[in-house]
Amino acid sequence: MPLPTPERFALARARGVIDRVDDGLILLLAARRRMVRAVAALKRHAGVPPRDLAREQQVRQRAQGLAARFDLPEPTAQRLLDLAIGDACRQQGLPLELERVDLNQGGTGALSATMPPIMPMPTSISSVAPQLLRLLPPPRRLAPLLQAVPSRWQHRLLEAAMARVLDAPLREGALDFMRGRRLAIEVSDLRLRWVLELRDDRLCVTDAEAEASVRGSATDLLLLAGRLEDADTLFFQRRLVLTGDTELGLTARNMLERLPWESVPLGLRIVLNRGARFARTARAAHRGETA
Repeated sequence: MPLPTPERFALARARGVIDRVDDGLILLLAARRRMVRAVAALKRHAGVPPRDLAREQQVRQRAQGLAARFDLPEPTAQRLLDLAIGDACRQQGLPLELERVDLNQGGTGALSATMPPIMPMPTSISSVAPQLLRLLPPPRRLAPLLQAVPSRWQHRLLEAAMARVLDAPLREGALDFMRGRRLAIEVSDLRLRWVLELRDDRLCVTDAEAEASVRGSATDLLLLAGRLEDADTLFFQRRLVLTGDTELGLTARNMLERLPWESVPLGLRIVLNRGARFARTARAAHRGETA
């Protein structure tokens, strides 16, 4: 039997990667269906109409921007969203033929003609029934889906987020202690790990070995980022674990503790705070605890 040529070997590897991406698409669609079921229950509980065309338009606009960023043809992205939104409508027994609203063209007439007035969502996460939150998958269930996301996409998104959150400290030189040093962040339940280093006055993800590592669950790291838990408490309770070069890890932790919260963009502060509160309440619901 003839040995495979390098080209055939490369072809088999490339096809294997495509197979894993295809698997990821199926897993993502399955996860989306679970989220749709949870959101439908939350809407009924809150008295919100089952379909929001303005929200769908926002989803489409965000997808257009992401598709353009990663050189994906817009018609391909739109067909994928049509498939996902259509499946969600069928899942909830909703009609598919509602007119699509173009917010850029002022299409408010179609929205008002087809949708009843939208009632406000509850401002308190605690007002949502725990049994509804238990419908949401815990972070560890999302880990296989995230493995299907190419690492370079993860790195670009993480670097962009760090650039926004740490813009002021980077400009002031507060992170200069990271020059030539490498610190890893591990999200244990999502099975994610990134090694960070300071390069050209910005934090970048690298493939080099880390000198120190901070490990914690997605919820606890989000609670730390949203300033709902302090680092001392999380480390004392072993919900965050520091390994490797202790001095480097403690220096990074102290810098984050001193980071002026007001230096973080307001919109990002709101997202972090509300996201952390939601994650904490959802975790308590899964554990049968009171948040």
